[in-house]
Amino acid sequence: MTSTINSQAGTDPRRSTNTRQGVVVSDKRDKTRTVRVEFQFRHPKYGKYLKRHSRFHVDDPKNQSRLGDQVEIANCRPISKTKSWRLVRVLKSSSTLDELRIPES
Repeated sequence: MTSTINSQAGTDPRRSTNTRQGVVVSDKRDKTRTVRVEFQFRHPKYGKYLKRHSRFHVDDPKNQSRLGDQVEIANCRPISKTKSWRLVRVLKSSSTLDELRIPES
């Protein structure tokens, strides 16, 4: 019965509304990336906007993203002790790192 409700609504059950955008800061592990998400919030007493960041361990099963890429991540079930986010898509690929790398001969 739930499958008919989901098909009528046209929503994917895996599609999460809790998505964030960030930058890949580490791609050293296989199928796992570390993504830094920056945000601002207003101080409750003084009203000043403060910058903060969070680092998330993201599941990337196809190893699509590289260091410096802007990506969109979504919350999911816990995959490991620290990994509970999955890669949705790569928004912008980092081309500056490819230009700086020394070609192997």
